[in-house]
Amino acid sequence: MVHRAKRRASQWPWPPPSPRVRDLIRRGAEMALRAPPEWLAEVDNATLDTDYMKAVADDPVLAAATRRSNRDNLLHWAAANARDPGAPVPANVGAEPIAIARELVRRGATQSSLDAYRTGQNAAWLRWMSLAFALTSDVDELRELLDVSARSIANFVDATIAAISAQMLVERDELTRGTHAERREVVALVLDGAPITTKSAAQRLGYDLDQTHHAAIVWSDAPSSDMTLLERAADAVADAIGSQRRLTVIASAATLWLWVPRGAEPDLDQLRVATRALAHVRIAIGSRGRGVEGFRRSHFDALSTQRMLARVGSAHRIASFAEVQLVALVTQDPEAAAQFVADTLGELATAPVELRDTVRTFLAEGCNASRAAEVLHTHRNTLLRRLARAEDLLPRGLDGNRIHVAVALDVLRWQRPEA
Repeated sequence: MVHRAKRRASQWPWPPPSPRVRDLIRRGAEMALRAPPEWLAEVDNATLDTDYMKAVADDPVLAAATRRSNRDNLLHWAAANARDPGAPVPANVGAEPIAIARELVRRGATQSSLDAYRTGQNAAWLRWMSLAFALTSDVDELRELLDVSARSIANFVDATIAAISAQMLVERDELTRGTHAERREVVALVLDGAPITTKSAAQRLGYDLDQTHHAAIVWSDAPSSDMTLLERAADAVADAIGSQRRLTVIASAATLWLWVPRGAEPDLDQLRVATRALAHVRIAIGSRGRGVEGFRRSHFDALSTQRMLARVGSAHRIASFAEVQLVALVTQDPEAAAQFVADTLGELATAPVELRDTVRTFLAEGCNASRAAEVLHTHRNTLLRRLARAEDLLPRGLDGNRIHVAVALDVLRWQRPEA
């Protein structure tokens, strides 16, 4: 037994810790395994709040996959140190890291995007240092604990990044083959405004670009997506627009891009009913456009809608660009948007939803109390009492401030779960 322990220690890239420090590392790892949500939030924020990760943070599928990967990596390292404190931790090549590699490649990301893991490593290290100082006040123990931990974390992150990078090469090779790869390549050229003729693009896609289109993005925020559910949702989008045809591109393992030709404006109520049973599936619908330019603009409008939902943390499963265009503009800077809402609504921002909906409906109905009461299925006098209560909560009354209040209430509406 002693011989095996010595042989194992000799294979370590750093001196094995003393028994006392091994015990401290084990205790810290066990605490990390029970990490409260705010610990993980610190790592997520550090990973996603960098300039080169903006595209990832704006994409709800990629952002969700990154958060799951962060959690998986933290638990992987902590579990290994709970079992064998201070020993080298093998790369995490489980389902979550493989999934993030696949998503990154399908979004056109390069290996440089993996540098975000090092940013997350720094945030995790700061939290681990706090744990270390809580575990011991002995200077020598603390020095050894931090030295071994720093080496272990860096070694683990390097190994995991290398493994994910290798997987990205495999995924990229697979993506360059097959019909879906060609279809996505052609669509990417059209969206980028590359010098490809409309006729050539239409022939390669099997889709007439010189017509009216509605673009949509269908995606899943579940840890493992079911393409069958995404296809069913895509069919429901086409039905809601009144068309039996659609162009579909597999954008990633959890995302479909689609364009529905001709048709009317989408019936969102019909779409919500049709997709109610499709768990974790979400849909963003662009504006209606014609020709190649309309093909592009509608897609980018759907993309703006999807990113707005991610940016405000919305739980709404379906949204159209027509519904959220103003909110998408207002929330481009999330901190400024939050300050605008707080300054405009004051205490009304945290008032019961019923009260906020009353004001929003009253404003949407042109400040006509009778029509608003009818829409809300309530008595006119009840509505007037709610409006009076809302006036008391607002920093400034509705008169002369209606547009600001309406916009602020709409921002809050998209931040809460879909009714």
